[in-house]
Amino acid sequence: MESYIEQIQKNIEPLRQQIINHKVYAAIEDMESLRIFMQFHAYAVWDFMSLLKSLQNNLTCTSVPWFPKGFPESRYLINEIVLGEESDVDMEGNRKSHFELYLEAMCQCGADTAQIQNFITELMHSNDLDHAFQKAGTPEKAVQFVSNTFEIIRSNKDYVQAAVFTFGREDLIPDMFHSIISDLHAHFPESVSIFKYYLERHIEVDGDHHSHLALQMTSNLCGTNQEYWQEASLAVAASLQKRIALWDGVYDAIIAHKRVTAS
Repeated sequence: MESYIEQIQKNIEPLRQQIINHKVYAAIEDMESLRIFMQFHAYAVWDFMSLLKSLQNNLTCTSVPWFPKGFPESRYLINEIVLGEESDVDMEGNRKSHFELYLEAMCQCGADTAQIQNFITELMHSNDLDHAFQKAGTPEKAVQFVSNTFEIIRSNKDYVQAAVFTFGREDLIPDMFHSIISDLHAHFPESVSIFKYYLERHIEVDGDHHSHLALQMTSNLCGTNQEYWQEASLAVAASLQKRIALWDGVYDAIIAHKRVTAS
């Protein structure tokens, strides 16, 4: 199974490099650029949680009455990841999800949370993604990104979901971005401290412990089934392409804002 993992990593490396070296990071030169970035990125943080919970629903029993479901090893792996993502700690040691922590970081730096909040409110009431996108005024690139994630969720294929979760969502924040945020924090500590903490938790929890658990989970679910691994590889590549498109959208929005303010 190690060879299957290595093959996926080899196949997607060019796409990963496009993401890690994307021009959007260099465009984040001030607080307003960061605010625009976060308003787009909030959708990716939110739908990451949705993908995570879909995996938990597929791999464990989340209904009553309870019955043993799936493999105990897979149950452990996904529940361990959910524990950290859904109930981590903030800077004061209070329990909250990474998405809630992200919203707090947005509020602290002055980013507008109305759009993502309106999207969630509309989706809770209608359970209709397209309706929620339209009512909230979600940017088209974010619409495409989230829609792709929910296609994966609706496939109900746990091995594909696990692969996208593992290879398409983790370990994609480059060192350069951390340096940019550290520089902004040095100048605006009262505005960036929560976001800086969020990124540090991402490295500590998501990028290390959770990535190892997710790799094991994907290996368990795909097993030695070559068709599963091939399907998973294609889904991961498609997900990474949507991430590149999302970053393109963020970059265009930042550049457009800079042109308006410069004129």
